[in-house]
Amino acid sequence: MELTMRWFGPQDPVELWKLRQVPNLNGVVTALHQFAPGEAWTAGAMQALREQVEATGLRISVIESIPVHEDIKLGNSQRDHHIAAWIDSLRVVVSAGIRTVCYNFMPVFDWTRTDLAYKLPDGSTTLIFRQAEIEQLRIGEGDLSLPGWAEAFTAQQLTELKTAYRSVDAAKLRENLVYFLQAVVPEAARLGVRLAIHPDDPPWPVLGLPRVVSTADDLRFILNAVPNEHNGLTFCLGSLGSRADNDLSGMAEEFASRIHFVHARNVRRQAEWDFDEVPHVSHFGSTNLARVVMRLQQLRPEVPIRPDHGRMIWGETGRAGYGLYDRALGAMYLQGLMDAVDDPSADTKRWK
Repeated sequence: MELTMRWFGPQDPVELWKLRQVPNLNGVVTALHQFAPGEAWTAGAMQALREQVEATGLRISVIESIPVHEDIKLGNSQRDHHIAAWIDSLRVVVSAGIRTVCYNFMPVFDWTRTDLAYKLPDGSTTLIFRQAEIEQLRIGEGDLSLPGWAEAFTAQQLTELKTAYRSVDAAKLRENLVYFLQAVVPEAARLGVRLAIHPDDPPWPVLGLPRVVSTADDLRFILNAVPNEHNGLTFCLGSLGSRADNDLSGMAEEFASRIHFVHARNVRRQAEWDFDEVPHVSHFGSTNLARVVMRLQQLRPEVPIRPDHGRMIWGETGRAGYGLYDRALGAMYLQGLMDAVDDPSADTKRWK
């Protein structure tokens, strides 16, 4: 697989030249973060970003993400307008030579954690999630914010969003996702770009909002609803691995042909709905990350993979989950796994 790493643009504390020094790392995963959800990206901005990345000897391998506007998820009267803008952004991405786009369909919130700097016995800090802390939040009683949210929401904003989603249960959200896919996948196929939906994170309802990209059944439904190779998955081992009932090895086998991007991180499940993010190495977590990554290297050797969230180690400060040091360690762990598969003398049958 192609080794890549997430970069959040010019404001990212981890500069491109530092990523360039990670052995065998050539691909960057990024986006035009200055555009609001629903706002069409421009060719000039995309070209400027591409030139900035390529000036360091790297390349943009994946766009993560083109945000999906809430009107699309809600299925309201403005959704066609926002879908058209999303497709315009997709065309801009392709004009810059990029052929993989990650996106998600989580209502209101992106990934959510309850602590971004949980201190571990070795002095490093990591991201954790505790469902009980989420359940204690009361919408309508003051402003609310949790780690991982893009912004703090006023009580009025959250109340309005919750009201809007009262008529959108999981079945309706799934219907709205299919409507979106039926609109964008044909254009993606025409353009030759692979769409890769990211699983819910965590993969269960948060604050009562529905989630529809959480299980093998969910992924199966999405792929079968629009059976086109350009309608694919971001196979996030951390997100999907947060649920004990997700068989990651089985899912990798079943969905291999439609896996267009891989996020590799490990979690240790502390309770049914609680987990900690841990080092990538398999024995630290609840996921045999080595087995899944090695099998994916056999099944999908051409797709991009990136080390996902890392701890903050060696006194590093910066964007939670996206420091350089632990992600670089994770990148080298992934590289070692992939090298083992590609070594003709290695016995890779045991990783199936």
